Amino acid sequence: MLLPKPRFMATLWLALALLLSAFAPGARAASGTYEAELPAGLATAKDMCALLPCKDVFPGATYFSERKGQPPYVEAYDKAGKDGKLLGYVMLSTDITDTPAYSGKPVVTLIGMDKIGHFVGVKVLKHSEPILLLGIPESALINFNNQYIGKSVAEKLEIGQSRPDEGVVGLDAISGATVTVIAQNQVMMTSGSTVAREVGIIAPTVREPAHYKVTGEALTWDELVGRGAVQHLRVMPEQLGLDRSADPFIELWFGDLSQPDIGKSVLGATSWDSLKLQLKEGEHAIFIIRTAGRESFKGSGFVRGGLYDRVQVKQDADSFTFRDLDYLNLYGVEAAGAPRFNESAIFIIRSKAFSDAYPWKLSLLGNRVDRATGAKSFTSFDSPYWLPASMLEGGRPKVDVPQAPWVRIWKARGVEIILFVVLLVAVTVVYALRERLTRLSTHKNKWPVNAFKYTAWALSIGFVGFGAMAQPSITQVLTWFHALLFQWTWSLFLSDPFVFLFWIFIIATVFLFGRGLFCGWMCPFGSLQEALYKIARFVGLGRFQTKLPQKWHDRLKWLKYAIFFFLLTVSMFSMGLAEKLSEVEPFKTTFLVGVMNRAWPYGLFVAAILGVSIFIERPYCKYICPLGASLAMPSTFRWFGLKRKQDCNSCKACAVGCGAQAIDADGRIDHRECLHCLDCMILYTDTKGCPPLAKERKRREKDGLEMTPIGDNGYFFPIYPATSFTEQISAKAVGGPDPRMPTDPTLPAHKVDIGKLEWLWLELRDHLWPWSSEGWHSQRALQVAGFSLAIAATVAWIMTAMGTLSSGAIIGWWFGWSVYEVLIRLSGRRYVKDGPWWRDHYRVAGVMDMLSYVGFKNLLIGAALFLALKSFGLLIP
Repeated sequence: MLLPKPRFMATLWLALALLLSAFAPGARAASGTYEAELPAGLATAKDMCALLPCKDVFPGATYFSERKGQPPYVEAYDKAGKDGKLLGYVMLSTDITDTPAYSGKPVVTLIGMDKIGHFVGVKVLKHSEPILLLGIPESALINFNNQYIGKSVAEKLEIGQSRPDEGVVGLDAISGATVTVIAQNQVMMTSGSTVAREVGIIAPTVREPAHYKVTGEALTWDELVGRGAVQHLRVMPEQLGLDRSADPFIELWFGDLSQPDIGKSVLGATSWDSLKLQLKEGEHAIFIIRTAGRESFKGSGFVRGGLYDRVQVKQDADSFTFRDLDYLNLYGVEAAGAPRFNESAIFIIRSKAFSDAYPWKLSLLGNRVDRATGAKSFTSFDSPYWLPASMLEGGRPKVDVPQAPWVRIWKARGVEIILFVVLLVAVTVVYALRERLTRLSTHKNKWPVNAFKYTAWALSIGFVGFGAMAQPSITQVLTWFHALLFQWTWSLFLSDPFVFLFWIFIIATVFLFGRGLFCGWMCPFGSLQEALYKIARFVGLGRFQTKLPQKWHDRLKWLKYAIFFFLLTVSMFSMGLAEKLSEVEPFKTTFLVGVMNRAWPYGLFVAAILGVSIFIERPYCKYICPLGASLAMPSTFRWFGLKRKQDCNSCKACAVGCGAQAIDADGRIDHRECLHCLDCMILYTDTKGCPPLAKERKRREKDGLEMTPIGDNGYFFPIYPATSFTEQISAKAVGGPDPRMPTDPTLPAHKVDIGKLEWLWLELRDHLWPWSSEGWHSQRALQVAGFSLAIAATVAWIMTAMGTLSSGAIIGWWFGWSVYEVLIRLSGRRYVKDGPWWRDHYRVAGVMDMLSYVGFKNLLIGAALFLALKSFGLLIP
C-alpha cells in the first residue's frame, strides 16, 4: 500500500508548524541575559554595586566599596562602617578581560571571590550566544558556572577530565557549546587570578631582573625604532566606533628608560643620570609620548584621584597601574630625528614583580561605541614590547608561553582526532575508488559497495554524531561567512577540532565530487534517516514505502534553497535571529543537546522527521535541509561526476531506482540533489541489470560471440577493432539528448580556436563582464539597468574604501548586484562550465546553475575585496 500524498504533505507541514511553535514563549528557555541591556555608565561608575546585583555573587555581604585598583574590583563587607569585616572581592569580567566567546562577543560575568581566593558566586549579566537562547537552555550555563563555586583561583581549572598527576581539576563542558565554555573558563580564571594577585592572595610572579648590555652608543630615533627599543601604538577613530578620519584617535610612542643606552639616547646623559637617582632598587621607568590625536593618554582620573586610568603595563597575568606619585615630567626627547609631540610622561613601575628582561605590553584603555545601538563597552588596545636581545647580556631569556586552550583540546583528544581523520581519509579513498567496487557489484548483490557505505553510516551516527557531536550545521556556514568578512579568529574555530576537520573534508569533497559524499555517506542525521528507512524495509515495512510523485518532488526540492537564502539574508541584519531560525535543523536536538533536554516541540519535530523517514527516503535531506542547499550550490562545479551513457536518455532503470530522485526524464543526474548511493553506477556496468548491456549480452550469447569487458563509456568493448561502441547504442537513444552533462553542451563563439593568452583574457572577461551583444538585443532595458547598478555598486565599494559606507551597506549593494547579474547573464551569457574550470566544458545554464555560479563567484570576489580593504584599514566595522 502506498502512503497517500495528502497524508505525507500533512505530516511534513505539521512538522514545520511544530518547529514554529517551539518559538512560543512557553516553549523556550528563559532568555533574560541574552543581549541584555547593561546599566548606562557601568564602565565608569565608581559605585559599581549600586548598578549590579553584587549580593547575588557574594552571599552574606551587605556592604560593597567603590571600585578600587586597576583593573578595578570591589571589596565586600559584612556591614558598613569601620567595624565592617572584609569578606572578599567582587569583580566585573569586562573590567579585566574582553575574551570573546563563539559569538565574537564576551560573556559579561559578575564574579565573587573570598579573601583566600575561592569563588563564592558567579552571575552572567549578558551574553550573545544564540545556542544558549534556543539550542541549549540558559540554565546549562548557570550550572556550568556553579562548578567554580568553592574552587580556588590558584588551581588549574580546565575543561575536560581531571588529571591529578598534573594538578589539573576538570570541569564538565556544556554539550554543543564547547567554544563558549572554553572562553568562559578563560574569563573566570583571568579575572580571578588578576584580582587575586592585585590584592595579595596569590604571590606576585618573581622574574629574574634584566642584565643590561651597555655600549654607550647614542642612538637616533630611527635606530631606536628600527631595533625595537621604541614601539608604536596607534588607534583610529573607527576602532572605537567613531566616524572615520584620516587622523588617528591617538598615536603613542613608548619605550624602556631603564636600559642605559635607551635612557641616555631618549633623555640625554644629564637627565638620565637624574632619573637614575630617583629610581630605587627594583624600580623601572618607561616613557610615553603622544604624536597625534587630541585625546589624552593620561585620562581624567589623575585629576580626581591621582590615578592615570587610560594606560597600564601588562606582563603575563600581572597589571601595573600608575598614580600621581609614579609620574615624572618628560620635557623633551633628545634622540636625533625624534617626532614632535603634544603630550608626554615618564611612568615608574614600582613593583618588584616586573622585569624588563621579559616581554610586556602597553595597554590603552577606553570605551568602544556600538554604531548600531550607541552602547559603550570596555575595550583595550595593546602593543607588545621586549628589549632587543642585543641590549641584554646573554640575549633574551627563554619564555615558556602557555599553550592556547585549543592546543590543549587537540592534545587531550588526540586519539579520537586521529581516528576521526583516519575515518575521513578512508571514506574519501574508498569513494575515489568507487568504480572498482561498483564493477564488483550487481543489482542483486550490492554488498561490495554497501559494506563500506553501511559502515560509514554506522560510524557517522555513533562515532561522529553521538560520540564526537560533530554534526555540521548551517549556523557554522553563516558564522564562517561572517567571520571571513568581518573578524576571522582561528582560535575560535580550532576549539572544536572535529567540526573544524569535518569542514575541511566537506569543502574538499564538495568541489571534487559534489555534496553527495558528505550528505549521502557521512552526515550523521542523514545517515540516521537512511538507516531507519533501510531497517523499516528489512522488518517488512517496504510495502508502505514510497516516493513523492516526481512533479511534487521537483517543486518541493526548492524549499531547502529558499530556507537557506532566507537564513543568509536574515543573518546580514541579525546573526542572533538567524541562529534562532536555524532551529529548522533538528541536529542540535538529536546530537548536541538531546531530545530529553529540550522542550517537547523540538523532540516532536525530530520524531516527525524520523517518522516520515520510515516511509520516504531522506525527506529532510531532499526538501528542508539548508545545509544541504548551501553545499549543493558549489556542487554545480564539482570536478568529477557519476557516469552516464547515451542510452540513459531512453532507459529509465536508474531513474526508477534513484532514492534521491536526482535523475530526470532524459537520464541526466542533478548533482545538486544526488546523494551518491551509487546504485546507478552499479547498473552502469551490470550486464544483467542495465537494459542496454543486457540486450547486447543476450545478442552475443545467442550468436556465440565473445563477452568483452565493459569500457569507461558503459558499453562492451568492440569485438573487432574496426567496429565501434556506437553500434551498441539503440536507435531511440541516438537522436536524444546527451545525458553525460546536466544540460546541453555548448561553446561560446568567442572561445573557438583561440590561443592561451587570449583564452586567459576571455576567461577573466567572462567572469567580470556579464554583458553581451545577445543580451543587448533581447533584453536591452535589463542590460542598461544592470549596467547602471554595476556603476552604483562600484561607487559603493569606492565609498566604502573612503570610509563613508559601512560593511553592512556594501553587503546590501553586493547582494543587489548579484541578483541583477543573474538576470543579465540569463538574457545573454547563458552558460556555465561543467567540471574543472580550466577545461572548456561549457553547458547551457539553468536558473539554479546561474544562481550558484554568480553567488559563489561574487562571494569569492566580495571576500577578496573585503580582506583587501581591511588589510589597508579602509573598512568601517
